Amino acid sequence: MKIARFSRIGFILAAAGSAVGLGNIWKFPYIAGEYGGGAFVLVYLLTVLLIGFSIMIAEMLIGYLGRKDTVTSFEKLAPKNKKLWKLGGFQGLAGLFIMIFYSVVIGWIFNYIVTSLIALPTTVKEAESTFNAMLHSDFTTQMLYHTLAFICITYVLNRGIKGGIEKMNMILMPSLMIILAGMFAYATTLGAFTQAVSFMFSPDWAKIDSDAFVTAVGHAFFTLSLGMGSIMTYSASLEKDSNIVKNAFWVVFLDTTIAIVAGLMLFTFLYEYGSAPAKGPGLVFISLPAVFYEMGILGNVFAVLFFVALAFAGLTSSVSLVEPMVQYFIDRFSWSRLKSSISMGLFFWLFGIIAILSNIDGFKESLTWGGKNFFDWVDYVTAAIMLPLGGLIMAVFVGFIIPKSQVESVMKPHLGWAFEIWLFSLRYITPVAMFVVMLSLIGVI
Repeated sequence: MKIARFSRIGFILAAAGSAVGLGNIWKFPYIAGEYGGGAFVLVYLLTVLLIGFSIMIAEMLIGYLGRKDTVTSFEKLAPKNKKLWKLGGFQGLAGLFIMIFYSVVIGWIFNYIVTSLIALPTTVKEAESTFNAMLHSDFTTQMLYHTLAFICITYVLNRGIKGGIEKMNMILMPSLMIILAGMFAYATTLGAFTQAVSFMFSPDWAKIDSDAFVTAVGHAFFTLSLGMGSIMTYSASLEKDSNIVKNAFWVVFLDTTIAIVAGLMLFTFLYEYGSAPAKGPGLVFISLPAVFYEMGILGNVFAVLFFVALAFAGLTSSVSLVEPMVQYFIDRFSWSRLKSSISMGLFFWLFGIIAILSNIDGFKESLTWGGKNFFDWVDYVTAAIMLPLGGLIMAVFVGFIIPKSQVESVMKPHLGWAFEIWLFSLRYITPVAMFVVMLSLIGVI
């Protein structure tokens, strides 16, 4: 049976779809402003180049050489201690755990697409009341859209590499970029555009401290969808003559560009209509709907387009989060793609219901411990432990475990004189950075 392979453009769009998620469109702009604007952007770009780019090449290389699921690839490539190193392949579990709450958030976005079509909140206070009512009281709406997200994601996964994942990304990623480009073009015509540019790019070096560096490293790593097996699994379906470095460059370029464009566009709208930037869900689900209302009928159009773009970003990322474990059960246990897709989908759907209930009045008390509810704990454990640990394992595995001659034979033709710089970064800079990020996020330092 012929194995399905990504086309080059299909792989780039699929990998970029994995990297471009909900965090790109609202988290990056906010933290850039919080940590010194242009100063933070410069630090962030350097960490993307020295750490994010290095890890992405390493993750692609493992998948490209292994040609199987993440567990099998580690086991196959380890020259010794194969049973131990195959455990590194279970980083695919991180993506599945992330989907527990990610699917719920996509459900919120689906709900706001409908809200944008019907009636936008007229003020920030009304928008906050509407969001909190949904979050803490409306289990039925959240359950409905969470289930819709589960159906969409499982359907695409079941269709496979060519007919599902590549086809979806060939449609949704260009659509996402067109929507953001159109809204960005309009934003440049508004008077507040220069204020948004200043907010994101004017350097405030006084705000750059050790915490800013840790945040930059962490975000550069997480926004590229690294450490969860997604890029590795996609890379297993690359054609044999693929240029890993070029593919990694285009993924990093698209991911970073979309984050910057989205930030400039969003903050132009916020400043134009007198709203202050807010953090996390408050920006997307509270501040922006009220701003879109102030635009009149054009605001309704922009609101629908924006939340559709967010949904596209969420869906493309979601499929990549689940695919590593889908492929694992196909390769290791000979499950059919249908059985594996439905099983993994049911996992995040069922635990997603618990995540919804952990925010609902009357249930959240019993689903909260240590100051965090179930939703927040899943987010915390994956971000603070599982993802940086996955990055650390990949850096050590490619940097020290796979024979250098094997790595060099594939990478030297594409990296040339930069090969030794990349390998040095992978061996000595990236592991330290990942370790520091992990310690910082769990509160040790």
